Amino acid sequence: MESGLGNNCNERHWIFKDDSWFSQFRNGSNPWMARYAYALIFLVSNLLAWAVRDYGHNAFPEMEKLKNCQGGRGCLGAEGVLRVSLGCFAFYFVMFLSTAGNSRMYNCRDSWHSGWWSAKIGLWIALTVTSFLVPTFIVQIYGEIAHFGAGVFLLVQLVSVISFITWLNDCCQSEKTAERCHIHVMLLATAAYIICIFGIIMMYIWYAPEPSCLLNIFFITWTLVLLQLMTSVSLHPKINSGFLTPGLMGLYVVFICWCAIRSEPAGESCNRKAEASNKTDWLTIISFVVALLAMVIATFSTGIDSQCFQISKKEARAEDAVPYGYGFFHFVFATGAMYFAMLLIGWNTHHTIKRWTIDVGWTSTWVRIVNEWLAVCVYLWMLVAPVILKWRQTTESA
Repeated sequence: MESGLGNNCNERHWIFKDDSWFSQFRNGSNPWMARYAYALIFLVSNLLAWAVRDYGHNAFPEMEKLKNCQGGRGCLGAEGVLRVSLGCFAFYFVMFLSTAGNSRMYNCRDSWHSGWWSAKIGLWIALTVTSFLVPTFIVQIYGEIAHFGAGVFLLVQLVSVISFITWLNDCCQSEKTAERCHIHVMLLATAAYIICIFGIIMMYIWYAPEPSCLLNIFFITWTLVLLQLMTSVSLHPKINSGFLTPGLMGLYVVFICWCAIRSEPAGESCNRKAEASNKTDWLTIISFVVALLAMVIATFSTGIDSQCFQISKKEARAEDAVPYGYGFFHFVFATGAMYFAMLLIGWNTHHTIKRWTIDVGWTSTWVRIVNEWLAVCVYLWMLVAPVILKWRQTTESA
């Protein structure tokens, strides 16, 4: 029995090293290729949720039977999105439960993660269809839970982004690359600050054209203050993290602020861009497609970044260790399923959403703004925490 299992493992090991990528994918031996298959399933779920929201009433007249909530056609569209999201979440949660804790390749759980695609696609279809058969009250409960799950996804994505920025800064400041990358770091940091200032100026022009636009002025001005705060803390003598990390974080928070203001409903006098895009045109459609693809890419990139959440010290990597955390990967996609539902319904299950729009509404705006402020807080804590910890150790030893 043991020799048989060993032969299977050796056979899969040989396939993984020598066969083409298509053969590896077909034989379930390449976890790197499996990531793209899971991302494709996630993208199809996103497209299905959008189709149900915008065109479900005409394509599926029987969906009128699900109309048991307030809000008319918009509510029905939101409920359809939640049902697709529920099926997608259930699929990735099952994958999470079946792969969590697996740290070695060439075993049954590794094979299940990287292969068995016919069974997994059938499971995904079955769970998606089943989500349209569950009672409405279950969908409503899931909608409330999805608010929390989407928040968890944003937090995980936030930590992943900050971890990448600090990792890049550490690489550039290491002894081996400090002298060689000095000019590149200065150019990159300067470009980041120029883009930040330019973006803030353009937001003032586009979204605060009048002195009465107090809320938008507050959002933009506070973003500028946060940029200055991050720079000042990073350049403090006791921290000395340089210009690169606050510059890159500035790009991130300026982008979030821009997304937040763009999420304001059309018809607001201070959001001229929203009024200009009130009618469906090619620019609106392209913006929607780009936003949808960006969400899938963000979920994909965050899902393979499990190392930034490791608290224990990193140990030497074993030869048969998994290339990324399978359980964490599926967990991110499960929370991502809740996140795309919130974007498509504007974080409000009773909010009427127009076609070809995504993440629009005052709830979406405030979620983005809070996410921006939280990002700055997490970044500042990552800068200050080592200094505080060192100070406490010095005080205790004294």
